[in-house]
Amino acid sequence: MTRLLIAALLAAAVGPGSWSSGPALPVARSEVAVAQLDDRIYVIGGYANGGVDQNLVEVYELRSRTWRAVASLPRGLNHVGAVGYRGKIYVFGGFSEQNDAAVADADVYDPSSDTWTPIAALPHPLGSVSVAVLGDEIHLVGGRDVHSVRTHVVYDPATDRYTERAPLPVGRDHMGLVALGGRLYAIGGRIDTPAHNTAYVDVYDPQANAWTQGTPMPTPRSGMAVAPYNGIIFAIGGEARGMAGAFTTNEGYDPATNQWSQYAPLPHGRHGTGAAVVGDRLYVPAGAPVPGGSEQSNTLLVFTL
Repeated sequence: MTRLLIAALLAAAVGPGSWSSGPALPVARSEVAVAQLDDRIYVIGGYANGGVDQNLVEVYELRSRTWRAVASLPRGLNHVGAVGYRGKIYVFGGFSEQNDAAVADADVYDPSSDTWTPIAALPHPLGSVSVAVLGDEIHLVGGRDVHSVRTHVVYDPATDRYTERAPLPVGRDHMGLVALGGRLYAIGGRIDTPAHNTAYVDVYDPQANAWTQGTPMPTPRSGMAVAPYNGIIFAIGGEARGMAGAFTTNEGYDPATNQWSQYAPLPHGRHGTGAAVVGDRLYVPAGAPVPGGSEQSNTLLVFTL
């Protein structure tokens, strides 16, 4: 058997795609929020430097392939919900202690002035809330106060107000949320603890204001990096109780077929991070290599199909 044939068989076994490394972050971090504006990727808050309430915000500039620090969060938090929308970064909630003590903070970052400004506080404190932009609205789904919640509210930046929408069928936190094709997809997550991970795929139709079920994720997980890439929703990494290392699993959901497929696994297990897609690449910055918050990483992992 030739080396080329062996390589082809190995590639088929692990699934399509490949991983490479980008420039390392200046500070090793986990339990961060990840948001994107144009060709810039922001990594926000989290665990770092021996603390769980970091206000550090770093941005990766793809054109120069360099990292730099920008204005810090108004206060140190982990498990913040964040999203880029119309040239600004919006952040919601978070924990002020280790995966605990949820807050109702909400702020917006303007890169043109390098400043944070408060916006209307969340209706009630939430950490690990999942956030995605659908149309002209910012949807906040799930999360945790002292237990996992079914909460689904929409924030309107134009009016600085929240309105309620149909709640999740099953409350959970550490969940993935993406917008694709005019719908929201709520992926996996946990019910209260990583001992109760889920494989749910819940699909929200804004016209009907209703959720339906998609095919469950093959590997129940929480704390994954989730992003739409090439028409597929990728769920990357994650954690579960009792694992020696975080998941390297990389599974993709195709809404058109309602099916999951396996893709090239992460070179190193990661959880407590997010993903951003710029051009033809998917980026996973920082995150923890083991379950829990005892270790952080400074890697920038790059996936290409």
